[in-house]
Amino acid sequence: MSVRRTGVHAADHEATVIVCAGDGTLDYPVMVGPGLLSALPALLREHAPAHRYGLIADTTVAELYGSRVREELEHSGTKCDLITFPPGEASKTRSSWTDLTDALLATGMGRDGAVLALGGGVTGDLAGFVAATYLRGVPVVQIPTSLVAMVDAAVGGKTGVDVPAGKNLVGAFSPPRLVVADTATIGSLPRTERAQGLVEAVKHGAIVDASYLDVLEADLPALLDGDADVTTRAVLRSVAIKAQVVSEDERETGLREILNFGHTLGHALEAAADYALPHGTAVGMGMVLEARLGESLGVTRSGTADHLASIVVQLGLPLSPKSPTGRDAILGFVRSDKKARQGRARYVLLEVLGRVARAEGWSREIPDQEVESILEDWASRGKMP
Repeated sequence: MSVRRTGVHAADHEATVIVCAGDGTLDYPVMVGPGLLSALPALLREHAPAHRYGLIADTTVAELYGSRVREELEHSGTKCDLITFPPGEASKTRSSWTDLTDALLATGMGRDGAVLALGGGVTGDLAGFVAATYLRGVPVVQIPTSLVAMVDAAVGGKTGVDVPAGKNLVGAFSPPRLVVADTATIGSLPRTERAQGLVEAVKHGAIVDASYLDVLEADLPALLDGDADVTTRAVLRSVAIKAQVVSEDERETGLREILNFGHTLGHALEAAADYALPHGTAVGMGMVLEARLGESLGVTRSGTADHLASIVVQLGLPLSPKSPTGRDAILGFVRSDKKARQGRARYVLLEVLGRVARAEGWSREIPDQEVESILEDWASRGKMP
């Protein structure tokens, strides 16, 4: 993984992170900076040339940026079809995958085409899965417009959909040809959505870089306000962290497991709430719960969970759902989590902020009774202790 400045575009603060595969054949650039959407036609010609593009966006993002992107591509002489779907996690289903695939087929796009995923994490996962399976696979370019997609979802090549048994259980590893993160789009997000994305940035600091976590905490007011320069710096650092991890372990057979901190319980909370709980909110709760779990086992330094809880509160996010979620339901989804082995869930535990504790690997099995105890304490208090 490397980070470099690029001189191709007009964005003053643009930088590029290169995500590397083990054999170097799937290297792709992640470009970060304000104003990059205007350079998209030239970027596509350079990194993902195609006869025709299928531009996939939810209806909200399509109204904000979809028509602009399509018009700029067509003005440059490139065929582009805009295909939309309803916004929200509820659309990340096999049914939506079918509808989008059929819509692409109706355009006549062939194997010399490519998919453009314009939007947040749901769009990146869903459109990426469409690209991975369309005509047995066509290139995809990720164009994240939400903070959570920029710092996390658009980088790493994971695609997929949710199913009744759990979140992201059907999908494929499909690295993009290019990621274009125009940080100017963050200005269109409401404050609450910025907070959702910042949870993933906090996770990156918690697992790898305590000094970055300190910077994030100090910059939270500016980040929540959407300050462009501060946001660009944070996105770039998070992308660099994730790129380094993914470059060492693309298929999640080792180090990449650390990116799941807070997600074993977080994803279970999402699923148990029927996805009424936003992803960032659920992961924020999951990080604090899993830190509390590590402390109870003597693995995680005392006070870590409280520190994380204080950051979640500063983000304006809750420490428990408004509607209580049953312990058995949460544990049921934990056992069906895609990271489970032989029906037993695996958890990433911190040693201290900025460092993951290793056992037999980067994640470990924990007896259900230990998790039940943490969940019971959480339920009895009505919030995280």
